[in-house]
Amino acid sequence: MASSKRKHGSGQTCVIPGGFSVLSLKFSSDSAASHSLYVKEHRVRAQSHSGRPMDRTLFVLNVPPYCPENVVKELFSQFGSVQSVELKDHPSSSPDSGPRLSKIFRPAEKQGFKVGYIVFQNASSVSAVKSHAFDVPLVVQTKERPVKTGVQKWIQQYTESFIPKEKLQKDVDDFMMDYDKRKEKAEEQQRKEAEEQQEEEEGWVKVTRGHKGTKARPHSEVANKKTLQKEMKKKKRKELMNFYTWQHKNTQKEHIAELRKKFEEDKQRIALLRAQRKFRPY
Repeated sequence: MASSKRKHGSGQTCVIPGGFSVLSLKFSSDSAASHSLYVKEHRVRAQSHSGRPMDRTLFVLNVPPYCPENVVKELFSQFGSVQSVELKDHPSSSPDSGPRLSKIFRPAEKQGFKVGYIVFQNASSVSAVKSHAFDVPLVVQTKERPVKTGVQKWIQQYTESFIPKEKLQKDVDDFMMDYDKRKEKAEEQQRKEAEEQQEEEEGWVKVTRGHKGTKARPHSEVANKKTLQKEMKKKKRKELMNFYTWQHKNTQKEHIAELRKKFEEDKQRIALLRAQRKFRPY
């Protein structure tokens, strides 16, 4: 690992289009081949989460598979104290919400190059990384901290795949305790929001947004009155429609009765005419 006393920015920095600074990375000090990391200050248009402060977060591209989070943290600790490291398959605007699952229950990570988000304690560390000289490579493996690769790495992963019963039980208990705390906190927040939904002066009701999946509904005299008025209007509209239906049916019945009456009168008139035209010689 490179010494922390090294002066950063003593050589020439390499900046490419897009605002990325290029850092040289070597697996060991005697390696002939080098790898390039592309870093820049993490900035988004709408940052609502404090997990990635814009002035202290470094965005890293092209992180090789042999650099897990602990190795990345050790590499960049020479620029300043590192608060947290996130490695992902694809860039994201904010950290993952919800509880962080234990390594036991997480799906197998994809093997490949990743993107990283490094949060420093001080904003000056981000500037120090960006001004680091390209001709001074970062070294992954040192005598103090060897990094296993190849068959040794596979053997280590296979050995770690066997989880002790006690560790598994502890991870499950910790997750359930965290779940119970989050559930109690959500219920407490919901209860407070329900108490805040009180009627104010002049019949105004303060309605706050509830949790996801719940619909906030004001309960007050004014709200109940409005609901009652809507029901009365709906009832009157229905009665009016029923009245029009009854009136139409009644008009049809009266029309049919009038036709029948005219029909009977016409029958009588025809019968009278026939009787008057009857031949009477005497």
